[in-house]
Amino acid sequence: MNKYKKLAANSLIFAIGNLGSKLIALLLIPLYTYYLSTTQYGTIDLITTTLSLLLPIFTLSIYDAVLRFAMDKGYDKSAILNNALVLTLFGYLVALLMYPIFKSLFPFSHFMGLFYLYLLTECVNSSFLQFIRAIGKVTLFASVGIMSAVVVLIGNITFLVFLHLGTEGYILSLIIADLFSCLTILFAGTILPNLSIRKVSFASVKEMLVYSIPLIPNSLMWWVMGVSDRYLIAYFIGISANGLYAVANKIPSILSVVNTVFFQAWQMSAIEEAASTSKSKFYTDIFRFLSTLMLLVTSLLLVSLKFILHYCVSAEYYSAWKYVPFLLLGVVFSSFSGFLGTNYIAAKKTFGVFRTSVIGALLNLIVNLILIPTVGVNGASLATMLSFLVMWVLRVIDTKDFVTIDIKLTNFLSGFIIIMAQVGIMFMNPPLELLWQSLLFLSLLIVSKNELGMIYTKLILRVIHKAAGTRKVM
Repeated sequence: MNKYKKLAANSLIFAIGNLGSKLIALLLIPLYTYYLSTTQYGTIDLITTTLSLLLPIFTLSIYDAVLRFAMDKGYDKSAILNNALVLTLFGYLVALLMYPIFKSLFPFSHFMGLFYLYLLTECVNSSFLQFIRAIGKVTLFASVGIMSAVVVLIGNITFLVFLHLGTEGYILSLIIADLFSCLTILFAGTILPNLSIRKVSFASVKEMLVYSIPLIPNSLMWWVMGVSDRYLIAYFIGISANGLYAVANKIPSILSVVNTVFFQAWQMSAIEEAASTSKSKFYTDIFRFLSTLMLLVTSLLLVSLKFILHYCVSAEYYSAWKYVPFLLLGVVFSSFSGFLGTNYIAAKKTFGVFRTSVIGALLNLIVNLILIPTVGVNGASLATMLSFLVMWVLRVIDTKDFVTIDIKLTNFLSGFIIIMAQVGIMFMNPPLELLWQSLLFLSLLIVSKNELGMIYTKLILRVIHKAAGTRKVM
């Protein structure tokens, strides 16, 4: 299959799965804001944030190696999965030994039992999901995402609305969804017969760890840049403020869906094209597509931001709109950094990922410590945006040894200026604000006309022609 067609086809499958699951997650925001106080929601956010920190540490980030090695034809796929599960369970036992430390350290000690159960289900589910994706079962991967979101929906309605379990109910729904995902993959993915301790290969375990261990500090650095600000906000301002910030992050999560859909398909294509002599042109075309799409969706979200929050959250949470614009730009630059990060992954040069992430994380921490006490919650949003911007620029320079990407600076800067104008208008709140925002969005469409034409001819038309050809054969 043509590499553009394959990327587009995989993106379509991932889009169906991600859009379905994220749409359900977004529909739950009004429920959360009406049945959870800002303090409860802030506590939940700290629990999920802490889990995202500990997951790569106690699993040795082995789930990342599952994707890379299971896609390599030179390795026994069953051995790869069994290696990952053994290492994951060993890491979880180590985490259990640290229970007394965690209970005294984390600000949610009353929920440690649920936290540990959630950590276990997330550890196992991460390896399962990466494995079925690596062996080409992308439809199952997408379907599991939607079905798990439905389980979360049912669980939240049951536990929050009817049983009034608050924080415990929210975490329970996530645990049940993970268990459902694991069981579905085991049986629908026909993985169960391949599970055996005898299939563990210590030779491949070593290779996987050489690959995955440098990704642990990288994951920690991304945690520092993406979510450590929750702890700093809770410390300097309070958990209630963190609840507002958590809701503000739900709007950029819409943009994150766009990036996730693309990235899940792109990561597979990047690995497959790693040795191609024409990869620079392919990477350039796809980056033009990604940057155009991300900027357009950002602009559209800014147009509708206040409307969304006015009708979708309780009045207690409406002021969260102030923190969204720079978080959106943070997601944009994060997606660009992730795009270039696949060059390291495809080339198995994961130390470069770590180096650039460290610089971004240190910058994020410093700016957070300066701005949160002085500017307030928006200091965290600005720190997130700046750190991901710096990381992206560093990776543009650093990955030239792997691939050369021709960034159209004139068009990119024009689009960025238009979005900054939208942000300025939002804070000034002038008469006819919606009209001005809409005009700026139309201006961005005009600036992006060449990129949109490229997207249409190289991706959309090819998928349409492929689909038409399939119907003829049938």
